[in-house]
Formats: sequence, C-alpha cells, structure tokens
Amino acid sequence: MSVATYSPKTFPHKWLSADATFKTWEQIEPWYQKLLAREIGSTADLEQWLIDCDELNGAVSQEGEKRHIAMTCQTDDPEREAAHLAFVRDIRPKLKPLLNEMRNKYLDSPHRAGLPRERYLVFDRSQENRRDLYREANIPRETELAELDQQYQKTIGAMTVTFEGQERTPAQMAPILEETDRARREAAWTLVANRRLQDKETLDTLFDRQLLLREEIAREAGFPSYVEYAYKARERFDYDVDDARAFHEAIERTVVPLAKKIQENRKNALGVSSVRPWDLAVDPLNRAPLRPFNDVNKLAEGCEAIFRDVDQELGAQFAYMRQHDLLDLANRKGKAPGGYQTTLEDDRLPFIFMNAVGLDGDLRTLLHEGGHAFHALLSREEPLGAYRESPIEFCEVASMSMELLGARDLAEFYNDADADRSYEQLLEGIVLILPWIATVDAFQHWIYFHPGHNRDERAAAWNELMDRFGGTVDWTDFESVRSHSWHRQLHIFLYPFYYIEYGIAQLGALQIWKRSLTDRRVAVEAYKQALSIGGAKPLPDLFAAAGAKFDFSIATIAPLMETIGEELAKIGK
Repeated sequence: MSVATYSPKTFPHKWLSADATFKTWEQIEPWYQKLLAREIGSTADLEQWLIDCDELNGAVSQEGEKRHIAMTCQTDDPEREAAHLAFVRDIRPKLKPLLNEMRNKYLDSPHRAGLPRERYLVFDRSQENRRDLYREANIPRETELAELDQQYQKTIGAMTVTFEGQERTPAQMAPILEETDRARREAAWTLVANRRLQDKETLDTLFDRQLLLREEIAREAGFPSYVEYAYKARERFDYDVDDARAFHEAIERTVVPLAKKIQENRKNALGVSSVRPWDLAVDPLNRAPLRPFNDVNKLAEGCEAIFRDVDQELGAQFAYMRQHDLLDLANRKGKAPGGYQTTLEDDRLPFIFMNAVGLDGDLRTLLHEGGHAFHALLSREEPLGAYRESPIEFCEVASMSMELLGARDLAEFYNDADADRSYEQLLEGIVLILPWIATVDAFQHWIYFHPGHNRDERAAAWNELMDRFGGTVDWTDFESVRSHSWHRQLHIFLYPFYYIEYGIAQLGALQIWKRSLTDRRVAVEAYKQALSIGGAKPLPDLFAAAGAKFDFSIATIAPLMETIGEELAKIGK
C-alpha cells in the first residue's frame, strides 16, 4: 500500500498587500481603520467584509502567537520575553477597542438580516455575547492579568532541584517516580515537593492579585460574581452551574469507587500499608518503568506510525508537521511547563509544544496534541475564521479520542506485554483523572463563590474536595504540600474555569473509543467528519456528528466506567 502524503492548500492574502507587516501598532492600525471605514451596501458586501476581517485578524494573531511560542520555548531569554510582552502590553490593549468597533459594525449592519440564519447562528450568538461582556475599563485589568500569567510561567519554568549532583527540572525528575526503588522515589518526590513549597508565598500572592482583578472585571461587566461572568466568557451556552454540579456528583458516585478500587489494588500489589504520593507512578508489580523512547526524534517517528495506523490521512498530516518544524517536543531548562497545540492563523497550520523526557506519558501527550493538530488541519478550509475554532469541550474530544484510538498501535515503542501495560495505564489514568477534574472545577466554583476568603479558608476548601474526590493516598507529614497542590494546576492561574471541559470531552472521547472497539473504521470516519465541521455547529451537534451524546450524567458515565472495567479485566487475564 502506498504511503499517503499531505500537501496543504495555501491561503495567500487577497485583500492585504503582499508586503504588509504587523510587528508594530503603527503597521497594524491603518488596516483596521480601512475596514471600519468601508461602506457595506449589501449582504454580499458584508460577507466579503467578514472574510477580509478574518484575513487581517489571522495575520495579527499569527504575529502574536509566534512571539508567544518563542517565549514559552525559552522563558529565560530576555529578548523573547520582551517581544512577547510588547505584544501583550502595546498591541493587544489597543486592538481590543477596534475589535469591539468591528463587532458592532457587523452586529448593527442592516444587511445582517440577509445572511443565512442557520449558517450564522453560532457566530452571531458568540458575537452578541462578546459585545455584552466588553468593557473598555477592563482592558488595563486584562493586560495586567496577561502579565501575571507570564510571571506564573516564569516562576514555574525557573524551578529546578539538585539531585545526585545534577540540576534538574521537575519534569526531568518525573521518570524517577516510576522507578522500583521506593526510597529513591520518596527522596525525589520530597525534593521537588519542598522546592515547590519555596514559591508558595509568591504563587499565593500572585493568585490573590489575579483573583481581585477577575472580581473587578466581573463587577465592571455587571455580574454578581466572577462565576457568572466566566460562564459567559467561556461561552457555555449549552450547560450551566447546575450541570457542573451534576457532573461532580456523577463523578463521585460512578468514578470515585472505581478509582479507589484501582488504588487499593495498587496498595496490595506493592505490598505497602498505604499508598504514598511517590507510589502513584511506579508499576504496581515493580516491573521496570516503561521507557518508550530516548530521544524526541524517535517519539515523533513512532507517533507518525501510530497516526498512520489509525488513518493514513492523519499520519500524512503529522509527517508534514515534522518536516516543517511545527513541533518543539523536548524538555529543557527555561522552557515553560506543560504542553499545548496552537494554530498559526495566517497560515492555518498547527504547532505542538511539549516537555518530553522519555515517559509513557509523553507518548500520550503527543497523541493528545496531535489530535488537536488534526482538528486544526481538518477544519482549515472553513472560510469563516471563527468557525475554524471549536468550543473547548469539543476541541478536547479531538485530542482525547486520539489517545484512545492510538492506544493499541504501540509496536513502534513496545513489545506486546509492555503495550498492554501502557494501555492499562491509559485506562486507569482516565479513571483517576476524572475525580481530579471534578476537584479542580469544584475548587474554582468555591473560590469565586466566596469572594474575600483568606488563604487558610482556601486551603481548607481544597482539602475538603481532596477528601471527597481524592481517593486513598496517604499524605501524612506532607499536609502543607497537599494543601498547596493546586498550585501545580496551571489552569487555575492562567485559564480560570477552563478544566471541566476536559471531563466533558473525556466522556465524548470514551464514547468514540467504545464504538471503535466494535467498528473502528466507522468510529474514525465519524471522528474526522466531526472535526472538519470546526465550530460551525452548536456543541451538542458536534458531539452527535462524532457519534457521541453531549451528556455528563450518571446515565452516560456509568456504562463507560463499566467498559473500562471490562477492558482492564481483559488485560489482567
């Protein structure tokens, strides 16, 4: 069989001049003024105006995103930091009022009535919502929040420890937690935990300021609390706070019992009196840790093979990314934490960033971010820029589904026995992450429903939620570490209320995976078709296109946990 290749369509500027650059405000502003001054005499004129707006927004967005990528790839480079902050401080605040004027020009146009209602339903809903939220007085607050985000990433990126005479990042210490020497694991875990505690005051102070700014933003926009504001800002048109609470309850009733069973099995297999925080990543049978690769080139090569096994077109798309420097995979000192996929909007091409150190989890991360990249590539021919993006709840279906769809195609990395171990770790990880998602989401609801709380009250609320969802891990002598463990969750600092999306999406991904167990081809085709829609349909319709229900009640979750239990039992046999 011939190997599929991918040659993406290009999207040259049709309105912007070929030599236009967008590095300074003086270069950017005149183009927006031209759009604002343009006469719109018909519905056709309005649609063309929208296309030209997208072309300009894409060019400006790409300039900012390139600077963000460069900064996260090396947070300790002063020039990169300065370039990123210049965009954040000098361009973005000036851009927001113009974008609001453009939004108003569209929404107030009499020719909008001639647009196809179904086609523009999602777009109009979003634009009207953004107009409702916009307050010019909030721009300085939003700018300060962006700068605080930078401080958080710089603080985390600067964390290192000296272990066995070698300076290492926390990510580089993670492989030790998979080793069978329990004393060594404890020493490594304790060293990193204590290093994190050194910055607890810095991070608490930073978060207190973020909290105050967010509450001010909500009040300025006319909301009684930041919760209501955040739900609108996150464009949660299809679920509300009560649904989130129902999700928490469903996780507590259907997932936590299976998670506790997994942890109890771990305790028994390890032969220990209690599971400690440094016992969570080691193989419970004390087998050597899975080490799928020793350099990121092998990681990329192997994942390309997995993507091709899932679908030839997707594999070809990833090969293109490899060939065109659209990946930065290796961990190093000074690199921002975590992983992400972002899109260079002008080129309509994805970029993947991560911190690989040779773990099985790194393999999962690249499959995950690859799913996001395929979403960007499959929807890139959508002419309306807003529809090349999807709600986060469905964006994460794209990524989490790919983790599961590729879970049995690991021959490039493992023998059969180790492939089973990896699959088992993935399924157990899903069971264990869902209660953590409920913990983080419930914590954020508590935080913003309790304005004026102090740090001790915040820690107590976190510990209560850890008791409710956190399983059976023994934190004796490390109570302070437990109380501040939320500091590691960057979403709480950088993306408030962005976390339940992972849980909702995981349920969609599990439904696609469950279907693939009996008909993989049909499941993958539905997955690709849904991704190609981008964000042109409401959230429940996107789930339906992928063959899943947009529902996170006990009725949906319980059968999925049953299927995971069955798969885990097969591996055990």
